[in-house]
Amino acid sequence: MPPARATERTRRRKTVSLAAAASMLLLATLETSACVVVHTPPIPEKATPIAQPDEAKFQAQKMIAALIERDRRLACVQSPAVMEYTAGDQHVKAKEDIVAQRPGNLRVEAMAPFGVALVLAAQGTELAIFEPGQNRFMRGQANADTLYKYVRIPMAPTDAVGLLMGLAPPAFALGNSADSVANDGAMLVATFGNAASGTRALGFTGGNLAMVRDTGTDGRINYEVRYSDYHDIGGVMFPYVVEASFPAAGSHVTFRYLRPIINGVIPDSTFVLTPASGATLMNLSFYDDDAFSNES
Repeated sequence: MPPARATERTRRRKTVSLAAAASMLLLATLETSACVVVHTPPIPEKATPIAQPDEAKFQAQKMIAALIERDRRLACVQSPAVMEYTAGDQHVKAKEDIVAQRPGNLRVEAMAPFGVALVLAAQGTELAIFEPGQNRFMRGQANADTLYKYVRIPMAPTDAVGLLMGLAPPAFALGNSADSVANDGAMLVATFGNAASGTRALGFTGGNLAMVRDTGTDGRINYEVRYSDYHDIGGVMFPYVVEASFPAAGSHVTFRYLRPIINGVIPDSTFVLTPASGATLMNLSFYDDDAFSNES
């Protein structure tokens, strides 16, 4: 390769790396591809069996029925929020504006002291990121991999939206009866599945969903989400605090909603980002000379 082209290629690769690094810092959720720390997920402690399992199962089914009804009534949420992220010795706290709409539309604006630092929008299978300060625009697929990389939630958009809205993931199949019910302190825990298939657990406190936990066939936790500080908003109970732990990645993220609006009118354009004139365009799927260009 001629020296001039090699130099240009190296410069472009550095530009891509810097762009990705900036996005990671601003959203407090990113990591470089060369430095991934894998942790062994913990095995959850066993909850205490209940003396009257039939009555407990009846109570659990009542709470699950209420959760299903809430699921039917809750379509979207939009709110400023304080996001706090920790992973190893990394700890970042930032203000964000979040819009989540079922089934899988998501918009996150990371705020800087003097305005918007970064905007992420996912709609259907598409994900876009815009950095106004750098006039840099990035596109990619909205899937578990990209959401893990850019919002530190290793879930498909549908599950990530459910996480942010205090809903049980679709895979939990709430229409089925719980296989077992037990107490975990003040929390009533309904468990679905078994050791061979992996288990999914729903925890309830005060009649509200307090915990969602997915456990693999090896008995280790894939993820656990805790919900608290519920408020009645237009007749729908909504948690102001969402805490999610992902043990395999060693990460923990908390969202504290400040002024949530539920079931408001959200235009489809909210989840569509368009690059400004002259923006640097980048494809998140791969990093090579064809991954970005300048729009005139």
